[in-house]
Formats: sequence, C-alpha cells, structure tokens
Amino acid sequence: MFNNSIVLITGGTGSWGRELTKRLLALRPKEIRIFSRGEFNQVLMAREYEHAPEVTFRIGDVRDYEAVRSACANVDYIFHLAALKHVTICENQPEEALNTNVKGTENVIRASLEAGVKKVIDVSTDKAVNPVNFYGMTKLLGERLILNADARSETTRYACVRGGNVLGTRGSVVPFFLDMIKQQKTFPITSVRMTRFLLTVSDAIELLIKAATEAVGGEIYVMKMNACRITDLASALQEKHGVPHLGMKEVGIRPGEKLHEELVSPYESESAYRFDRQYYVILPPHPSRRLSDKYRALPKAGFRGYSSNDSLMSKQEIIQLLQKGGY
Repeated sequence: MFNNSIVLITGGTGSWGRELTKRLLALRPKEIRIFSRGEFNQVLMAREYEHAPEVTFRIGDVRDYEAVRSACANVDYIFHLAALKHVTICENQPEEALNTNVKGTENVIRASLEAGVKKVIDVSTDKAVNPVNFYGMTKLLGERLILNADARSETTRYACVRGGNVLGTRGSVVPFFLDMIKQQKTFPITSVRMTRFLLTVSDAIELLIKAATEAVGGEIYVMKMNACRITDLASALQEKHGVPHLGMKEVGIRPGEKLHEELVSPYESESAYRFDRQYYVILPPHPSRRLSDKYRALPKAGFRGYSSNDSLMSKQEIIQLLQKGGY
C-alpha cells in the first residue's frame, strides 16, 4: 500500500509522528512529508532521520489553508495527527482549540479533496466520546467532519481512529509522575477513583496502520486497550523506582476532567463490531453499501459501551505495560 507512495503526516514531530515515520520507512514509501509548525522540533527530527532522504519537512500550521494545500500536493495518504491535546489549555483557550482541531481538520479535508489524496486517517481520542470538556468536543466535531467528508466524496476515503493515554507522550501522566519521583515529591492525584485507558506508542501506531490498510471509508477503528486506576499507576511507578514512601495526595478533579473515559458509547455500541482479537470497528448508523459489504460478516462487539472502568489491570500488569512501553 505505501510502497513508492507519498505520505503526509500533520503534526508529525510528536511522539506518534516519530514512531509512525519509523514504521512507514520500513514499507518503502517514496516520501514521508512531515508537516508541523515547530521549527525546533523539525530540526531535532531531521537530525534523527538524516540517514533517510525520504523524510522531508514542511513548516506550516493546519489552521493555514494555503500551507495545508501546498503540503498536500501529490500526496497519496494523510495521517492527520495535528491537534491541541491538553484538556486544561483547551478549556482556558477554547477559540484556539476550535481553530486547530476543527478548522484545521476542515482544511485537511478541503486540501485532500483538491489534491486527489487516496485516503485520510484522522486521529481522535477517547475524550470525544460523550465529551464533557472542550478538547473532547472539538475532537468529536473533527470525527463528524471526517465521516461526513467520506459520505460526500466519490474519490478520497476518510476514516478515524480513537486512542487513549499514550505512555510517554509530552505532557502525559507517566513523565509527570517520573518527574515527581526525580524531585522526591508526593504525587498529586485528582481523584482516587479516576481510571484511564493506557497504550504504548507502538500499539498506537499499530492502530494507525491497521486503519490505514483496512478502512474503506466512513468507519472508526478502536483498539482493545488496557485500563487502570491512576492510583495503581502511581503506586506501581513508585514501587518500581524504589520510592514507595513518596505517597499520594488527592487534589480534586480539574475542570473538564472525567472520572472514567469511554472508547465506545452505549449509543455507538449498536453499530460496533469485533474486527479481530485486537480491534473494534464502529460504523455510522446508516452505513454505505461499501461499508456493509466490508463488515457484514463481523460479529457485534457485544457490549453496552466501553469504559475505562470496565476491566482494570492489576499492579503487576501495569508494570508489564510500563516495561513494554520503555519505562
């Protein structure tokens, strides 16, 4: 699929983009085009991939249509990763989140249609399911725009994936807790009842590649993910680093936070199917003939929603996942 093709990755200098670039290089593309607005991060990534002339860089912002349009020239496949992702920032500056996560997605859709791109994979989040924060709301709107674009397009195909909390990404909980360990500080915990989905960066990229190769357009791919209590994650990290005495302090839920996240809502579960042992696929309420033909033989997912509180990892399982993720 990717052999001798041109792939565009928006927001490509982040953790997902770097790992995706590494995976795609093994598939022998003609070019992997990294599009982002961070000059310094592009310099660092260019040094990392100086052995790979296939990896090229474009400075630009997804909020700038002309920049996106230029980046899409001759592109075969797009992975749309660019977004504002931090809940608190999106709560405090909703207009910025709207411009990046919604307007930016509209720009990718317009430019990809104009350029005749074959397929666009949009990266969404568990926070888009029954959203209570502005970040989740913008990502839900992004999903709806992507799926609507697929319904209207006769050529370019559009699909989404939903991720959870990826271990080690910038600003995520594990690096924050590790910083607390380094400073020998008590762990601040928003709620002792809080649970979250966790996955490694490599698992996240497997989800992207799966959707890119299997999607026929108009569907949402979801990976079966491990979940845990944040207190158990904090305890596992403290024990693993030999500092169980640091302890935890409950500081209260921040604006826009949920106690538990969802990957599939009860409403969506009616059209959620078990793709294989690792993945679910969610179809729109009225799937196209193309979607029906692709997935008609699949069994129903068999749940009434998919929440991070449904099945929790033990402390030992958390430690194993951390080790798998490089921690």
